[in-house]
Amino acid sequence: MGRSTGEKGAMQRDLVADAQHGNREAFTALVAGSLQRWYSVARLILREDQLAQDAVQEALIKAWVSIRGLRDPDRFEAWIHRLLVHACYRAAKLEGGRRKVEVRELPMDGSRTPDTQGALAARDQLERGFRRLSPDQRAVLVAHYYLDLSDGAAAEALDIPPGTLKSRLNRATIALRAALEANERQADLARERLA
Repeated sequence: MGRSTGEKGAMQRDLVADAQHGNREAFTALVAGSLQRWYSVARLILREDQLAQDAVQEALIKAWVSIRGLRDPDRFEAWIHRLLVHACYRAAKLEGGRRKVEVRELPMDGSRTPDTQGALAARDQLERGFRRLSPDQRAVLVAHYYLDLSDGAAAEALDIPPGTLKSRLNRATIALRAALEANERQADLARERLA
């Protein structure tokens, strides 16, 4: 049977306190279960595997070096999300806004089922639209929709006021919709030229 939320919180508080006193095993236990999720968050924001790995590594180093300064052990998750988002922003800035296009090969023998092809097409369309967004826009969408954070928690993770989060989320949603529509128009023009 699973632990109650209170027990998990108490266990996390104890691990944070131990890590704040220099216990590396406690820090490792704190982060071990969340590494894949953090990588997924970084990958969604940065859209590139190596940059995402670098951002997670930077956030973990910053967390280990700075954990003594964490005032409220109950805020560890929000604190590390904030470190990760800032590491993603730095990685994107260092990358200089260059965007790389990934080419994925699909089987030409029709071995995919129509439902799979439709899902793949929708995912590909969303990927192209997401690539047109800035890292800031991707970060707010990831915090809200992927991490499913409340507005307050997302604002804290992004280190912005809740009102700013709401306006950025609105603008990012509009920008994503516009990017998807622009991609669709480009596809329509390409189809017309071929016809």
